Amino acid sequence: MKKFILDATKDSLNEWAKDNGLPSFRAAQIYTWISKGIIDPDQMTNIPKDLKTRLSQDFDMNGMTVVTELRSKLDGTTKYVYKMSDGNIVETVVMRYKTGLSVCISSQAGCKMGCSFCASAKLGFGRNLTCGEMLGQVILSQKLMGEKIRTVVVMGIGEPFDNYDELLKFLSVANDPEGLGLGARHITVSTCGLIPKIKEFTELKSQVNLAISLHAPNDELRKELMPVASAYGISELIDACKEYVRKTGRRITFEYSLLDGVNDTLACADDLIRLLKGMNCHVNLIAANEFPGSPYRRSGKKRIEVFMNRLVSGGINATLRREMGTDIMAACGQLRRGMEENK
Repeated sequence: MKKFILDATKDSLNEWAKDNGLPSFRAAQIYTWISKGIIDPDQMTNIPKDLKTRLSQDFDMNGMTVVTELRSKLDGTTKYVYKMSDGNIVETVVMRYKTGLSVCISSQAGCKMGCSFCASAKLGFGRNLTCGEMLGQVILSQKLMGEKIRTVVVMGIGEPFDNYDELLKFLSVANDPEGLGLGARHITVSTCGLIPKIKEFTELKSQVNLAISLHAPNDELRKELMPVASAYGISELIDACKEYVRKTGRRITFEYSLLDGVNDTLACADDLIRLLKGMNCHVNLIAANEFPGSPYRRSGKKRIEVFMNRLVSGGINATLRREMGTDIMAACGQLRRGMEENK
C-alpha cells in the first residue's frame, strides 16, 4: 500500500529523493508544499512534470477527502467530515475566536475508552490515525477555511495517548517551523487519564498544553462515567498530574462536563476542591452536550453557576467553556466516527 503523502516526513522525503537520484532541495520543495496543504502534484508549481508523475506513482495523494462540510448558524463553527482511504470517517471542528481559528482534531477513528457521556464511544473503535491523518485535519481544514489556523486541540474522536507514537510524530511536525510552525503552547492534548503515558509525556518536559478529562471528583462516580477509572484510580491520576506540574512548570487543565443531578452537586464541588487544592491547575467546566441516545442531560444554568462559584470561592481557578457548534453536533462529546457506508 502506498504511503499517504502527509505521512512523508522531511527525513523520509530526503531518503526517497536520494533513492530516486534527485537533489535534496526537491524533497524540501515537496515538504513545503504538503505543509501548506497542497497535496496535488499538479499544483506544485516549482516541481517538474516528471517529478509530479513520480510523486503520484509512489505516494497516495487521496488519503483524506472531505465528505461533508457543516457550518453552525449559531456561531459559524465549521465541522468537516473526512474520509480516509480505507473508508474510516472522522470529524474535525474549526472554531473562530477573537485570537483567530482553532481546530479540534481527532486522533483515532472511534474510541476504546467507552465514556458513557460521549457520542464518540457509541460506534466503536476503527483504528488509530496516522501522523499524516492528524496533520491532514489541520492543513486541509486550514486550506478549506482560507485562513491560517492559530491553535490546535487534540480533543476530538479518540484517546490521543492510546495512539502515543503517532501523536508525538504529529506534535513534532506541528511544532516544526518548516512544518505547521505552531508554537508548542498553541497546542493542547487531552487525555482521559492513561497514567503510564502521562508519566512518559511528563519526562519530555514539552511545552504542549496538557488537559485531563476528569468529570468526577471521586473514584465511585468516575467509574460510572469512565471505564478507564477502573484501571487508574483518581488519587494515582492526581499524583501523576502533580508530578507533571512539578517537572514541567506548566499549569494543567482539568475538563469537567456537568451532568444534571450526577456530578454537579455542591458535595461534588467540595470533593473537587479538596482533590485539586494547592495545584497549579485550571478547571474547564463544560455544560455537557447532549446527543441522541445519551442517558444524561446537561446541567441547568443556575446549577452551573452555583457549582462554579463554589469552586472559585474554594480557591480553584475555574471557568465555563464557551459553547460552540451544538446545532451541527460539533460540540465537546458530540463527535462520531463511522465507515463510508454508515453515512
